Amino acid sequence: MTNLVGSKIFAGHFKGRRALVTGGGSGIGLGIAQAFAEAGASVMIVDRNPAVADAAAGLREAGFDVEHAVADVTNEDQVRAAFARVVELWDGLDILVNNAGIITISNLEDLSLDEFNKVLNVNTTAVFLCCREAAPLLKASSNGVILNASSGQGRQGFIFTPHYAASKFGVIGLSQSLAKELAPSGVRVNSYCPGIVKTEMWEYNDREWGSRLGNYKPGELIQEWIDEIPLKRPAEATDVANLLLFLASDAGSYITGQAINIDGGMFMN
Repeated sequence: MTNLVGSKIFAGHFKGRRALVTGGGSGIGLGIAQAFAEAGASVMIVDRNPAVADAAAGLREAGFDVEHAVADVTNEDQVRAAFARVVELWDGLDILVNNAGIITISNLEDLSLDEFNKVLNVNTTAVFLCCREAAPLLKASSNGVILNASSGQGRQGFIFTPHYAASKFGVIGLSQSLAKELAPSGVRVNSYCPGIVKTEMWEYNDREWGSRLGNYKPGELIQEWIDEIPLKRPAEATDVANLLLFLASDAGSYITGQAINIDGGMFMN
């Protein structure tokens, strides 16, 4: 495991707090789960891949209070079961991170309705399902926080991904609406917008976009895009996790309803 700068800064800050992270079995989600665990939180990692059990076991072996649930976040019954498990273990919830997400890349004429709906179901509808289930638990917490994964494509849609862009714009709108509704109960809701991140998803993006945008060899297109980032590098999961630690902490207590870019300056607003 990699020690995270943010978790050192916030060491012990989340002691006694309970977090649930969807899509936490690998990539950005695992980095987020590790960061909150290192900062003292009890963490439930939710993922549809059974390998999430190994990820959770690795964090427990390192001395952290981490459990897992195998669940499809688009399935209401499985979502309810995952949250019920959190209550069973820790008698409540303080932090929800809706990080689960998928992308496919397709020409408009080849994009099926099933594929369109699948992306929206995972990226947007599942966020609604988890927020709805978490709301009463977070209202009962003195530190209720929801953090929802949007994307740079929640700022600007990109070619060959109309369904993904729609899903990520939707997350920002959903988050703003819930921020207003839940504020009287003291629950803060924000979304985060990563750009290029070192994950398997971006390896897929490089291959698929590269094949449609030109005769790119693997690694060439993504490097071309990285060269255009003002900070000249892709993000690590650590970068995203550090932002979320701040937003969930007492230091971020006056921030709600925002969509915050974490992309090295790809999008500035």
